[in-house]
Amino acid sequence: MVNHGKIRSTVRPEAKVIDEYSVWINTDIREIEVSIEDDIHIEYEFNQVQYSKNEYIKMIDDRNNELEISLTDVQMALCEVYEMTL
Repeated sequence: MVNHGKIRSTVRPEAKVIDEYSVWINTDIREIEVSIEDDIHIEYEFNQVQYSKNEYIKMIDDRNNELEISLTDVQMALCEVYEMTL
């Protein structure tokens, strides 16, 4: 993972960009007005993190595992509540 920090661009970035080797995640995208001499134009400022594809796949897999555990916990709690009402 490489955290590129705050980036500025004249083109609005996509939230997620996947190329041949990396996954680029752009967050906190906001439009800003930039004044150069008498000219005002719009730029975009955002935070950018670059993951290798393997890092990103592992991160998504870890999140999915956490969600599966949470879902199982919720299902068990619902079963307990249901059994208490019988």
